[in-house]
Amino acid sequence: MGQGRGWEGTVLKLLRAKDFTFTVTGTEDVTAAYRRVRFTDGGMLAATGDHPTMWVRLWFDNAGRPHQRAYTLVDPDPAAGSFSLEFALHEGCASDWARAAKPGDTIEATVRGTGFQEPDPGPSHLVAIGDPASLPAINSLLGALCATPATVWFEGALDGLPFRADPDRIEVREVPRSGAGAALLERVRADLPELLRSTPDPYVWIACDTATTRALSAFVRKELGVPKQRVNALGYWRAG
Repeated sequence: MGQGRGWEGTVLKLLRAKDFTFTVTGTEDVTAAYRRVRFTDGGMLAATGDHPTMWVRLWFDNAGRPHQRAYTLVDPDPAAGSFSLEFALHEGCASDWARAAKPGDTIEATVRGTGFQEPDPGPSHLVAIGDPASLPAINSLLGALCATPATVWFEGALDGLPFRADPDRIEVREVPRSGAGAALLERVRADLPELLRSTPDPYVWIACDTATTRALSAFVRKELGVPKQRVNALGYWRAG
């Protein structure tokens, strides 16, 4: 991008984040509102390795100011130095960039703060709560915990999206987005307590918009009493 990254970039640099340049090698319109972009990694995977739910920060130009967004790697191939990212398209500079992306385009990226540690003891049941923006991470998590029965609350419609689910192991409960996440929160509050009572060692993974994620995390930890080491919550985007 050839420009400073503001205070966010300064903080990441102080935390020894690693910077890379990715190059677009191909694109695919999965649906009208969901696009997959394939990249070469600029040496990233050789330097960092890969793990389930691994994510990177991409830097976009937002009317002359730097803007960063996090995306989960899809099908990383360390030997080839390649991976895909999937974009849930809406308004904003990140979606605009993804819509226009073509082979040969480059984008700067930062890797720092990503990690995955399987809970101990292993989960008797996985609960995942997310939306189209976090679908790649949900797929990665389900793949990593491939022997674990799971229930997924998904805000939005999965029709046409690349959800990699084994129907014999994974139950999906779709919830239309309404009330800025209020419908999802209401549904989880109604249904989750009974599910948690039926399993000894659950693991709860939450990745929705920031406000909804915060509310769900507080409900799971404070009202349902799930220990913090059995809950992973990350706000993926902010509702405008």
